[in-house]
Amino acid sequence: MTGPHATALRFELVVAPSIPLALPDPLPDGGARTWAPITSTLLLGEHDAVLIDPPLTLEQADAVGHRLESLERRLTCIVVTHAHGDHWFTAATIAERLGGVEVVARAGVIEAMHRANDSRAGFWDRILPGRIPASPVIAVEAPDDEVELEGHRIRLLGAGRTNTDPTAVVHVPDLDLVVAGDVVYDDAHLFLVESDKHGRDAWRGALNMLEALDPAHLVAGHATRSVDIDPRRGGCSRRRGGTWTTSTSSSAPIPPRPGRTPRWSSATRVERTPAPSGAARWP
Repeated sequence: MTGPHATALRFELVVAPSIPLALPDPLPDGGARTWAPITSTLLLGEHDAVLIDPPLTLEQADAVGHRLESLERRLTCIVVTHAHGDHWFTAATIAERLGGVEVVARAGVIEAMHRANDSRAGFWDRILPGRIPASPVIAVEAPDDEVELEGHRIRLLGAGRTNTDPTAVVHVPDLDLVVAGDVVYDDAHLFLVESDKHGRDAWRGALNMLEALDPAHLVAGHATRSVDIDPRRGGCSRRRGGTWTTSTSSSAPIPPRPGRTPRWSSATRVERTPAPSGAARWP
């Protein structure tokens, strides 16, 4: 899997915390309406980096940029798993600020990104006015749906219809890692508006694909309490009855499969709060 001149590779997660929405009606319990935390993944070589699923707002993009700056890595590529704006609307902003950054996605995802951008004013700009940058679609297809980071393969695998259609996951064999986008949630409310019964059947098929990949590390697109995914505890996407389902309720632990100890874990979790009003923009 590794090229002959591959360098050391690791990954790190930048978790954008939940943010309040410009909606007048509170939740049934009286609380404010918020957008869920968003997970962006940094793949880090010795000198370069790849970003998977850039976040939604300018403040969140600043957090990713500052983290890259502190790590002293050159961003070469941004990968988008699906067309929901909270996983790509800042891609063009980050790419423009850093220069020389290619944005890639699978063909069907790029088509859906154009549709999402055309309709953002009716949803995203209403709930987060003035906080989302211009979002031109600059993504291109990667040859064979693969990119490379310092000799390491990064695979974009089609996941079909899950919480939207189409979706993809990112498989990094040399890290035994799958970045699942919104195919997997961890203790966060699932977005089901675009997923009827038949769509959820397809979603279960995508979860079966993840189980077949059998990664040591699985990253959820939205995570509230932790970025760890552990099939032995409740409250996350996990095995049940020989398949995978999505769940936000806890239950009895699920035993590991015979002959293998699951190694589901995260890399470093880095939380960033939005920059205060008037703070300097990165870079």
